[in-house]
Amino acid sequence: MSRPDVIAFITSVLRDPATGRPFELLPAEISFLEHAFNLDETSRAIYPELTYSAPKKSGKTAFAAILTLTATLLYGGKNAEAICCANDLEQSQSRVFSAIEAIVKASPRLKDRAKITKSELFFPDVSASIKAIASDAAGAAGANPVISVGDELWGFTTESSRRLWDELVPPPTRRAAWRLVTTYAGYSGESLLLEELYKAGTAQPLIGPDLYAGEGRLTFWTHKPVAPWQDDRWLAQMRSSMRPNAFARIIENRWVASESAFVDLAMWDRCVDPGLRPLQSDCGLPVFIGVDASLKRDSTAIIAVTGDGDRVRLVSHKVFQPSPDRPLDFEETIEAEIVNLCSRFDVQAIRYDPWQMASVAQRLIKRGVPMQEYPQTSGNLTDSSSNLYELIKGENLAVYPDEAMRTSISQAIAIETPRGWRIAKEKQKHKIDVVVALAMASLAAVKQEMMPGFGVFEFYRRASETATTVPLVADMIRVVWPQDQAAPSHLEVGGTPYLVKAESGAFVFYVTKDHARQLLKGPFSSAALIAANTDVAAGLEPLPRETAMLQPMRPPSIDEYVMQVQAARGYETRKTLEMLQRSRSWR
Repeated sequence: MSRPDVIAFITSVLRDPATGRPFELLPAEISFLEHAFNLDETSRAIYPELTYSAPKKSGKTAFAAILTLTATLLYGGKNAEAICCANDLEQSQSRVFSAIEAIVKASPRLKDRAKITKSELFFPDVSASIKAIASDAAGAAGANPVISVGDELWGFTTESSRRLWDELVPPPTRRAAWRLVTTYAGYSGESLLLEELYKAGTAQPLIGPDLYAGEGRLTFWTHKPVAPWQDDRWLAQMRSSMRPNAFARIIENRWVASESAFVDLAMWDRCVDPGLRPLQSDCGLPVFIGVDASLKRDSTAIIAVTGDGDRVRLVSHKVFQPSPDRPLDFEETIEAEIVNLCSRFDVQAIRYDPWQMASVAQRLIKRGVPMQEYPQTSGNLTDSSSNLYELIKGENLAVYPDEAMRTSISQAIAIETPRGWRIAKEKQKHKIDVVVALAMASLAAVKQEMMPGFGVFEFYRRASETATTVPLVADMIRVVWPQDQAAPSHLEVGGTPYLVKAESGAFVFYVTKDHARQLLKGPFSSAALIAANTDVAAGLEPLPRETAMLQPMRPPSIDEYVMQVQAARGYETRKTLEMLQRSRSWR
């Protein structure tokens, strides 16, 4: 039977918002339009279920907007209603609705006829409306649409979105009504609604290139580019910038499993520099730390990296392995290692998941350690995983050789979901905590996110760096701190503070001869300190009896040291006490 000339309507009435000119329909779109709005002898839609699926950047959203306006204005009659529903990943206003609004505003024959609000476009002369609704079945209850549109249906993964789609079934009260899907492929076993539509649609007879029709369904599903701008250069660019699974799904429009290897080991090996070794210390080196903690089963990993623009270098790492019968003592392991790292490097931020580390973080924050919560939400996991993948792929990560870390990389997989993707493990026994910690630390290093402000510990550290100490003279003694102990930032001996220095991988203090004798020849001298300085101790005279009875050397308390430093600078005691009181409020 006779029907409106759909293509003539589109080219004569609708305008492309990008150019202000009539739309230039693609061959695939023309082929789809030649069948989409066909009616039978009773004026009912022959294909009420429409699916148009093509690779990303094929103009699918604009085409959905064109189809919606065509169905509403040519076939809807008086009181026509169209519904654009958002998928689970969008806000209440669908992208298709935004595209419809832009087309109407750009089309001279429509813009003066329409009244546009945030979620509705209304044509008063025919009482026709196009509405945007959220992914909620209640919003579609009782509707009588001439066309309902679901854009990127691979994102319809929840029960609520499935109920919404069921509500939008073409109503029998309208002879001509359609339900339209524009999308690319989803994840096998997860995008279940779209997978059902795909299987039902492509099971019908083929009536044109990648075009299937039958049993009330018209389905266009192609794995090839359909637009002229999707040329070989663009395809090569997409292939080089995407993970293989993502390229297959988004660009080739193929169904993929949600799990795949995180990175190819050859990519990781290209980031390994045989000449690199873990750094022992560099108090001037800004580092960013990631902590992935586990109390009983998984390992706990602490990773320190440093960043230089988009490049990241592994500084050091440590892994602790608990067991069900011997849980990890967080205070003796994680907390002690973090404090150790803070004494060896200029730590800018320590990212951690608060799930297991709330108590540790509270204690460290009170000491001024720059702890930074990084909950393992979908968004955070996608950001950190994607960043680490890009660093490895672009060879912008430099790591030292470590076979255990390489094994963890080989055991890491990427799990992709409609809300993003994350690093995970294929088997429960696999240990990938070092990879997760590396991802957190690397993202912080790339973004150079430092903690705002600082606490008492940080004030103390900065004050120590600028403290007035005894200037180096020829007869000062070099004292090496034991390598198996965390070095303090300074020592106070006989009322004089000495700052730690890093030299050739060791922590050292330059002290006067008398103070070296107190450190190495006194009754309170540490055996480990003496063992680390055997030759120096051998060349020192024993302390006189009265000197040997002095109190042992100790680092001053934070408040004591700040008082000493501020007094040396000429500050009044009252003002220093006020400053200390304010600093306590930072904790």
